[in-house]
Amino acid sequence: MRTILWKRSSARVLKGVPVTFLAAGLLVAGSHTATTAVAATPTAHHVAVQDKVITLPGATSAEGIAAGKGTTFYAGDLYAGDIYRGDIRTGTAERFIDAPVGRAAVGMKADTRHGLLFVAGDKSGQAYVYSTSTGAEVATLQLATPGTTSLINDVVLTAGGAWFTDSAQAKLHFVPVSKQGTLGQVRTLDVTGPAAQLSGEYNLNGIEATPDGKTLIVGHFANQRIYTINPDTGASKLIKGVKAPNADGLVLHGRDLWVVQGFDNKISRFKLSGDLRSGTLEKEITSPAYGVPATAARFGHLLAAVNAHFDTRPTPQDPPASPTYEVVVTKS
Repeated sequence: MRTILWKRSSARVLKGVPVTFLAAGLLVAGSHTATTAVAATPTAHHVAVQDKVITLPGATSAEGIAAGKGTTFYAGDLYAGDIYRGDIRTGTAERFIDAPVGRAAVGMKADTRHGLLFVAGDKSGQAYVYSTSTGAEVATLQLATPGTTSLINDVVLTAGGAWFTDSAQAKLHFVPVSKQGTLGQVRTLDVTGPAAQLSGEYNLNGIEATPDGKTLIVGHFANQRIYTINPDTGASKLIKGVKAPNADGLVLHGRDLWVVQGFDNKISRFKLSGDLRSGTLEKEITSPAYGVPATAARFGHLLAAVNAHFDTRPTPQDPPASPTYEVVVTKS
């Protein structure tokens, strides 16, 4: 699904793109978007009157997004590895980092305290760290054992460092980050319990963490479930009541958990219990601008989701064929 097949010219494109607004039920001419009806339940939430659409200029694919300082966001070109920097307030974006040929960019998170951007590196088994001020590469980190099958998919930051999921193995990888922003030695945690099941091509996927870093929350794409993981032992437990087909990226704020369900073209918000053992669906967010959203980032009462357009692949092994890739901003 994410094999790197090609890379365009390395020329940098630094062009701001004006924002487009979509009224409910209307599509902008020429856009490749999909609309999915919300289930008729008391928790259903229909699309807002206007959603903001920010095009990533020159992008050939997309998947990850991260919130930076203020209204700044970072988004990645999945197959090219390039990183875009944009602003949800002005509705503009530009290519910020022109990655080396052969690099990928999957999930990402911005460490605003240290000015670092952590990016999951897909089937390379690697992660990449960039400076958010200059775009310079800070480090290339080998997470998975070379020669093994791996798919480094997403990342979350805690006070102590960065946790990465591996969709091909029942493992999490941790990169310590000191108070001064120095990167430490990578360590790998074996996951046990129900989240360790390798039941499909893509398994552990999106990841979040409680504010104290004592509990990790992961989505399992194949199992269509969400689990907690103890970062000390690797033991996992099912969060009951949170069933999420096509679950990709996660966003956690307090007890609210947003699950991006790409091929369903929606983002579901669940209210978790205080002990994180169960959750209840509160809201389903849809938009006519969604085109298989993959991940999302929270900006106060807004969510910015990046369209991956995986439904435009000629075959499952090919890159998407959409002419544009966008960030869609909706109410959370």
